[in-house]
Amino acid sequence: MPHPDVEAQADLLVETGYAKVNVALHVRARRDDGYHALESVFVFAEHGDRIEGAASDDGAIDLAIDGPFGAGLDAGPANLVMRAAKGLQAYLGCQHGARLRLTKLLPVASGIGGGSADAAATLRLLVRLWGVRIDAEELAALALDLGSDVPACLASVTQFVTGRGEWLARHDVAGLEGSPMLLVNPGVGLSTAHVFAGWDRQDRGALCAESLERLIEAGRNDLQAPAVAIAPMIADVLAALDGADGLRLARMSGSGATCFALFDSEAAMARAAETIRAARPGWWILETRIRTA
Repeated sequence: MPHPDVEAQADLLVETGYAKVNVALHVRARRDDGYHALESVFVFAEHGDRIEGAASDDGAIDLAIDGPFGAGLDAGPANLVMRAAKGLQAYLGCQHGARLRLTKLLPVASGIGGGSADAAATLRLLVRLWGVRIDAEELAALALDLGSDVPACLASVTQFVTGRGEWLARHDVAGLEGSPMLLVNPGVGLSTAHVFAGWDRQDRGALCAESLERLIEAGRNDLQAPAVAIAPMIADVLAALDGADGLRLARMSGSGATCFALFDSEAAMARAAETIRAARPGWWILETRIRTA
């Protein structure tokens, strides 16, 4: 049967799965539990995927997927949106149901937390849709079970993140929030596990995030080198961004292949985007800004 038209539901709610960007990502060690000890500054774009939901009284969770990057995504139980919804439902022990639609606007497996952001947005949406109360720490624990980046995506504000992603602290950096930010992906999807497997296990030091200048000068992404080894086109993206007028910082986000660039002004960002679009019409490009609280 076709999925019901979610837009037609009177009780439709909407959340955004904001794109996540690692301004810096320092990998300090591989932990005994198989995860990696990280230090990172997460920021979030003003744009992202769209999650819509309408309540149902039959206890069922249904998911439809559309959007430019929706083709080929599985709407079954392994999908992070479904896992988030089912996990919250089981935790609450409730019979609430929902008909959900994911409009996938961000590239898949691209280092900007699309799946994690979608899971977090689903949790936020269902808490509102079902009118339930849940402690913030309990919700964060549910989020961590879904993935290391999901807890930070719940608030989708600038945070200093450590551990595997379970330790979060709101982190204000002067000049960062509200900055014009260009996201560029060359159309390559990367496996996070494969990129981490290529890390050379060298601890290159702690992350100092006391200022934007320190993040630019001393920050790094320790996964950039192994990601470039797998997908050399990442180096082409960084080369296309390098030297643009008004550029403050260009770096890969997460495990790639999306790279980001911070600019002095929206006009400078727009000029850079126009140049790259003309030279690389097949690349995905998003002009946005860093989200503020």
